[in-house]
Amino acid sequence: MQKLAFPEFNRNKIKEFLLINFGLALVAAGIYFFKIPNHFATGGVSGIAIVVQHFSPGINVGPWMLIINILFLIIGYALIGRNFGSKTVYSSLALSGMVWLLGKICPINQPFTHDTMLELFFSILLPAVGSAITFNQNASTGGTDIVAKVLNKLTNIDIGKALLLADVVITIAAGFVYGIRIGMYSFLGLILKAFVIDLVIEGLNLRKQLVIVSDQSRSIQEYIIKNLHRGATVHIAYGAFTNDQKHIITTVVSRGQAIALRKYIHEIDPHSFITITNTSEIIGKGFRSI
Repeated sequence: MQKLAFPEFNRNKIKEFLLINFGLALVAAGIYFFKIPNHFATGGVSGIAIVVQHFSPGINVGPWMLIINILFLIIGYALIGRNFGSKTVYSSLALSGMVWLLGKICPINQPFTHDTMLELFFSILLPAVGSAITFNQNASTGGTDIVAKVLNKLTNIDIGKALLLADVVITIAAGFVYGIRIGMYSFLGLILKAFVIDLVIEGLNLRKQLVIVSDQSRSIQEYIIKNLHRGATVHIAYGAFTNDQKHIITTVVSRGQAIALRKYIHEIDPHSFITITNTSEIIGKGFRSI
């Protein structure tokens, strides 16, 4: 009797799906608990929805985000074709649903505190961390990313500049609708958002590159391969002062592995020479794919 073949669960896909949703949940929490009560329109679909809600108090920000995202997706499909990955479509709609769900589960009508700067900090930090996690899974929250792509096609403006232009227009609209004070806070938040997202992405991808010069080269290579399960590149070079031939090992590892490797090298060869640098763009087997 032939056994039925069942598809195996892809652990990487499940992990990716969970991380995307965790990132979206952080973005949704930042929008709902901090941006909406303070009217911080720091760009994106949430910023448009916050501005639009002022003219339609009967509809919350979550449903407006869903409507706007659907409109953007339709416009995107019509003008630039099906160049949106399934992750972007899912993320843009799921984020809107999460904000709407938070409004049903935990309705709030005012900010948590009277400290506007503190509220702005959390309104930027949570979405920035969430967006960084989502971007790290090669996904996007959609929204004004689609607008930027449309502007890029119609006007040949760089996507980065088009995205910044769209977000600036949203913050200016917030200033007209909610007053200059909110507009200025929104503009400040827009600037901070760009820096924080970059910092978080770099932190998530941070690795240590070690260049090692040691007389115990073979032992160190074996430790890297067998204990750390990493690769290494070995060069033969000559010391400028002694003219002695040396083996130079170059490897890239995580922060924890770098500490373990440094400790091991210290134990077997205290006189070794090591340089350690931070790097966040590692592309290749064992890290990020090309």
